[in-house]
Amino acid sequence: MSPHRAAPGRSSSIIASATVLAVLCAVGSQAQAPQTATLPPWQPGNLDIHVINTGRGDAALLVLPDGTSLQFDAGDGGFPPGSPRGVPVVPDTSRPPGEWIARYVTRVLSPFREPRIDYALVSHLHDDHIGGIPTLAQHVPIRKLLDRGWPDYADGVGPAPAKGTAEKYIAFAKAEPSRMERFEAGRADQITLLRDRTAYPTFSIRNIVVNGQVWTGEGTASRARFPADWASLPPAQRPNENESSLGIRVSYGPFDFYTGGDIPGRARLGAPEWHDIESAVARAVGPVDVAAANHHGNRDSTNVTWVSTLQPRFWILQVWSADHPGHDVLDRMLSRELYPGDRDVLATSVHPANRLVIGTLLDRVLVSRGHIVIRVDRGGATYRVHSLDDTDESMRITATHGPYASR
Repeated sequence: MSPHRAAPGRSSSIIASATVLAVLCAVGSQAQAPQTATLPPWQPGNLDIHVINTGRGDAALLVLPDGTSLQFDAGDGGFPPGSPRGVPVVPDTSRPPGEWIARYVTRVLSPFREPRIDYALVSHLHDDHIGGIPTLAQHVPIRKLLDRGWPDYADGVGPAPAKGTAEKYIAFAKAEPSRMERFEAGRADQITLLRDRTAYPTFSIRNIVVNGQVWTGEGTASRARFPADWASLPPAQRPNENESSLGIRVSYGPFDFYTGGDIPGRARLGAPEWHDIESAVARAVGPVDVAAANHHGNRDSTNVTWVSTLQPRFWILQVWSADHPGHDVLDRMLSRELYPGDRDVLATSVHPANRLVIGTLLDRVLVSRGHIVIRVDRGGATYRVHSLDDTDESMRITATHGPYASR
């Protein structure tokens, strides 16, 4: 989406060009045979989205068109390694997830720049999203770290952080305050190209939501989803950490990508409807090409409004538990009653128990194991999907799909 456009939409010229590209790409859009090659290095003008699988939570590295690097979450949580409820920890348990992520980041960035994370975003303060951040920073320097609560984390804009991992993360953040910044909904200037901004005028990152504040689609204005008196509500009805997650939309020409944390789309039983954060966020995001599923595709996420509004060609599931995704969530993702056209689901892992529960519907998941790489070509008009072997550090391509035409 064009960075100056206030509300989601497409110009007729972009739609027309996308239609032509869709025809041209039709032959190449089928799955290609498994590969033995390794992933070629990023090239200037490409937007690379790496969804890194460790089996312990969310982690994604974005390499922006000018080489600016953005890390979104670095989890180290979920069930203990070896638990029958968890997916395999990969490549193995010899290193903590934060170190495996750092090594992946180093492999990706080293061919063209010093390994360094220009921006790191923390979606919210749960261990499967923040647990690996301190270890990651020990191995790869972080220039700027943005989260929902800096500097005091308990000032009434969201719930007080939980004990344990969140406390360790906050101590880590306060140890180097010069790199910290509070993420603000509605802004499009907190995450920008740092190396050659003028070369890519159609690239932008819009802050969509944080602490229940949702971009209105107009300028930088945001609107509160949480009630003004939420702090006086009974504890069970107050906003929780998941509901306070931040989310962004990445736009490059006609290509759009959404990623966030664990915002829910279905209010807890007995809770007011404002706990449905997804529906308000969906209206701000609009249609996209690729969307990371909220809350790992858990049962409280990916509601009808979310699916029918975003309408992505690809859904990404970052999985660490036997119940990711929920059966009804996968039903909604794949339902042509909610939106027309082809779509596929890409999962970093699928637990054998979930295959027994969900059954043949999981056969429609295009990728069910490995790192996932979305490589967007210069200008954003076309992109490809690669899955990589996650059992070692070879960066070996296990399958390639595309090219696909952006919307």
